[in-house]
Amino acid sequence: MEKQNKSKSAWFHSSCLLGLLGWTSVAVAQVPEAVSEKDFLGDMPIVLSVSRLPQRLDETPGAVTIIDRNMIRLSGARDVADLMRLVPGFRVSDSFEAGAPQVGYHNNLTTFSNRIQVMVDGRSVYSPFMLGHTGTGMQTVAIDDIERIEVLRGSNSAAYGARAFLGTINIVTRDPVDTLGFAAHLASGDNGINDARASMGWASDAGNFRLGVDRRADTGLDGSSGPDVVSRFNFRGDVRLGAADQVEVRAGQTSVEAGVGFAQAIGNAPRQRVTETSFIQLDWRRSLNADQDLAVGVSHADETNVDQFPYVLLPGLTLDFGGRASTEQFNIQHTFRQGSNLRVVWGAELRQERVTSQALYNTDETLVTDFTRYFGNAEWRIRSDLLLNAGGMFEKNSMSGDNFSPRVMFNWHITEGQTLRWGVSQAQRPPTTFEKFSNVVYSYAGVPVAATWMARGGVRPEKVLSREIGYLGDFPRLGLNLDVRVFNESVQDAIKYIGYQSPIYGEVKDFANVEDFTIQGIEYQLKCSLWRGAQLILNQSLVDSSWTDGGNKDYKPQPYLSSGLMLLQKLPGGVDFSLMYQQADATNYAGISSMAPATSRTDVRLGWPLRVGNKRGEVSFVVQNLGPAYPDFVPALNFRRQAFVMLKLEN
Repeated sequence: MEKQNKSKSAWFHSSCLLGLLGWTSVAVAQVPEAVSEKDFLGDMPIVLSVSRLPQRLDETPGAVTIIDRNMIRLSGARDVADLMRLVPGFRVSDSFEAGAPQVGYHNNLTTFSNRIQVMVDGRSVYSPFMLGHTGTGMQTVAIDDIERIEVLRGSNSAAYGARAFLGTINIVTRDPVDTLGFAAHLASGDNGINDARASMGWASDAGNFRLGVDRRADTGLDGSSGPDVVSRFNFRGDVRLGAADQVEVRAGQTSVEAGVGFAQAIGNAPRQRVTETSFIQLDWRRSLNADQDLAVGVSHADETNVDQFPYVLLPGLTLDFGGRASTEQFNIQHTFRQGSNLRVVWGAELRQERVTSQALYNTDETLVTDFTRYFGNAEWRIRSDLLLNAGGMFEKNSMSGDNFSPRVMFNWHITEGQTLRWGVSQAQRPPTTFEKFSNVVYSYAGVPVAATWMARGGVRPEKVLSREIGYLGDFPRLGLNLDVRVFNESVQDAIKYIGYQSPIYGEVKDFANVEDFTIQGIEYQLKCSLWRGAQLILNQSLVDSSWTDGGNKDYKPQPYLSSGLMLLQKLPGGVDFSLMYQQADATNYAGISSMAPATSRTDVRLGWPLRVGNKRGEVSFVVQNLGPAYPDFVPALNFRRQAFVMLKLEN
């Protein structure tokens, strides 16, 4: 088994230092006119995170859902995962059984969601621990600190590499200039809900700053073994270094304590699992002139997992799933305009992922994976009505080799407000450290007695070929906006666990490329004004999937329909009423033969504005799941009805 050691970190730090030194000699120039808030809130929003170029929504290379601050407030959601119910094609779990609430797009909602890239202000929060996951990363930031969420529905590895295999979620936090002064948030209600947050924003000659702490707590889903508590600390500072330079500093720490396991499960006993994460992020932007700018980013993140319990069949034996992980990332990108018809972004990214776990790998060594990425995207306006986005990423992976992820997308503006998209992209997802090197061996009195996972290292990267046709229609006179995506996503060499006979331990598990599957269908999101003060947001996704299990058996389940609706109504006195409904058919997920049950959920919210002294605020009453309890993640866990009251105050 090929392993890499800690000396790789010297390579990473040296590369970062050389990159920074090489670019500090760039001359200072005048700052071009900045993108203002009205650009994001206008009829055609600006999207930042799809191609790495700021683009109008109708010129991005793919279908994008934007969840803005108002939708977040009116949803009554308590975390980011819950907000993904507003996005077509997403399946959501509120369970902390796999570490934190998970989301999946057009694929099975497995124990760990590792086919989606999640970013906070452009920084990947993907964890390399266990099978790789994004659940804990989505808990990094308090929901009150979010300005908007940009969700690219479809593969985006051409811009962000292997982790963006089936989509990206970029969480954009609020600018500190918009959060000056003191703000507080309290919520209390059924199911032990007890949330609290406080933040302070201030300004000085150097820039604008925000410091916030919060806690999200409840007793968990029905059937869970204990409460779920998320505690966070976050800092952001935007510093002005001169007319052309801006530095943004972010740092934070998150603790997730979750009651997991089941009394009847010998190998998954009830316990309290603790995951601690921390990060620091530095982003520097320099305007070179009116047509080009430079951005450099550096980040570091640590993760510690404590997860162990006694094995009842052998007193004295402790089962342990804990360990540590860390990531370091350096990226640099140059954006420029050539004439009036061509914009280009290009750059490089270095990422290192380190995992240490005696329990999972039967070694005290640190397993290291290095990523070297070179990316570029050109936005070429062929004619006034025809735009081409073409680009890709070349990625070197020290564990799985090299690959190239290209994308081509045409956007044809048929007429004002009417756009057709057509495109194709290709991507790979390399196996995670656990899929490649897992070696879970249990010892009793110092003698190995059993094993569960023993990877043989033969697993290869998954591959996806994604084709789509889209339509974006904006009808301002009718108060209507429609986004339609027709897709075909063909996945080859999908990774799945298999069993085999070990000569020492008997039946153990490994990972192998045993499935090919195709996901095709249509999805749409519709926004419309129904009458005065009312807005309807509707989404649906119809997925028709099929797959082959190692070439031995073909599966063809019924097409799968999921729907979401959000109705917003402004009532007299400034009162806000909102209703959310989500429904998902029972289906066999692509790549999994077990049946996921049909679910439906209805939430309602009423919000009353208030003012206390010079502070404005809101009192809201939220009921989640008006209907009966429904299975969530596994049959033993159920999401039941819960109601809570929330109070917010800010300057």
